[in-house]
Amino acid sequence: MKKPFVSLERLQAITQQYPTPFHLYDEKGIRENARRLKAAFAWNPGFKEYFAVKATPTPAILKLLHEEGCGVDCSSLTELMLSDRCGFSGSEIMFSSNETPAEEFELAARLGATINLDDFTHIDFLRETLGYIPETISCRFNPGGVFQLGESKEGFQVMDTPGDSKYGFTRPQLFEGFKKLKELGAKRFGIHAFLASNTISNDYYPALAGILFQLAADLQKETGCKVAFINLSGGVGIPYRPDQPENDIAVIGEGVRRQFEEILVPAGMGDVSIFTELGRFMLGPYGCLVTKAVHFKHTYKEYVGVDACAANLMRPAMYGAYHHITVMGKEDRPLDHVYDVVGSLCENNDKFAVDRPLPEIELGDLLVIHDAGAHGFSMGYNYNGKLRSAEVLLEEDGSTRLIRRAETPEDYFSTMVFD
Repeated sequence: MKKPFVSLERLQAITQQYPTPFHLYDEKGIRENARRLKAAFAWNPGFKEYFAVKATPTPAILKLLHEEGCGVDCSSLTELMLSDRCGFSGSEIMFSSNETPAEEFELAARLGATINLDDFTHIDFLRETLGYIPETISCRFNPGGVFQLGESKEGFQVMDTPGDSKYGFTRPQLFEGFKKLKELGAKRFGIHAFLASNTISNDYYPALAGILFQLAADLQKETGCKVAFINLSGGVGIPYRPDQPENDIAVIGEGVRRQFEEILVPAGMGDVSIFTELGRFMLGPYGCLVTKAVHFKHTYKEYVGVDACAANLMRPAMYGAYHHITVMGKEDRPLDHVYDVVGSLCENNDKFAVDRPLPEIELGDLLVIHDAGAHGFSMGYNYNGKLRSAEVLLEEDGSTRLIRRAETPEDYFSTMVFD
C-alpha cells in the first residue's frame, strides 16, 4: 500500500494557504534518497550523480540536490541557464543534447560544462562552432538491436529497442569518433548510454555497466584515448503500482562494483569515475499532485471530476501510465467503488485513472496522485488555456514553502500579440 508523505490534517492546513491543484514535494525524502545513492556508490571515489533537469526543473529542488553533492544533466539552452542561476558550474554540469543548435554548445562551453556528443557529425559541428574541441569530451553510445534483461528475482522483465532510438553513436562510429576527437585535442574521454527506461530491476544497472565497461576497455586499448568517466545515465525506475517492489540502490551499487572489479580493474582502469543521471529515481516518489473532487457524473460509468487535469500531470493521458491515488482520510476504507478520475480538458484522454477501485469519494475530498515528483510539473502545458499550478515544498521541519507560484491569466496572455 502506498502511503502519502503528508497527513490529512497537514494537507488540509496547506490547502488553506495554497489552493488546489498544486504539486507538493518532500524535502526529507529527497535528501535521504540522495544520500542512499551516494552511499551505494561510495566505493568509487569519483562518483557523481548528474540529476536530469528535465525531470523537475525547479530552482529550489535543484539547489537542494546541489547541497547533497549532485550535479545536473542539461539538454537545452534554458536548462543550462537555469543550472547556472542555481549555482552549478564547470564539471558539475553535463550537457547531453541532440540536434543541438550552435548557441547551446557555445553556452555549455562558456559554463565549462562537460559536453556529451550525440552523433559523429557533431564532432565537426562542435569544432566549427567553438573553434576547438574541449579537452574533456563525452560520447553517447547506441548498441542498436534490442536490449533485453531476463526476468529478475523481482519478477520484472526489461526490454527496450535501442535500434529504434534516435540517440547515440554506433560502435564503429564511436571508435572512429574517439580517434578523431583525440587528433583534434581531446585528452579525457567519457562514455554515456541509456538502454531502457524505468526498470524495476536491481540487475539493469550492473548489466549496462558490464556493456559499457567492456566497451571502455576496448576503446582505450584500441584508440589510446584515456577514458576518465563512464555515465550509466538513467533508467533505474520506481514502483508506480503498489504491488511492485522497490529497487534497492545498495544492491544496484554493489552489482556495478562487481562489474568494475571484474572488467576495468584488470584492464588497468581502476581510476575511472562512475556517473549516474537519474531523474525519476531521485524525485518521483517524493512529489505528488494534490487535487480536490469538485464534480460527479453518473452516465455509462461513474466519474469523479477533479480540479487538476492532464495539463498538471500528462503521463496518464500521454502514456496510459498508472499513478496511484489516495483519497485522503479514507486510506483504510474498502475499495468498493469504481471510478474514472478525470480532469476538465476538452480531450477524452484527460483521465488520471480509468475503472479504478477506490473508497467512496465525496465532494471536497482531497486526492493525492502519487509519484509525480519527476516528469510531472515539468511536462505541464497550457492547452485549453489551463494555467500551470503552484509547487510547494514540505520542509524537513514540517513547514511549507512556496517554490513556484501558480500561473495567472496575465502570465498566459503575456506573450500574445493582439495588434
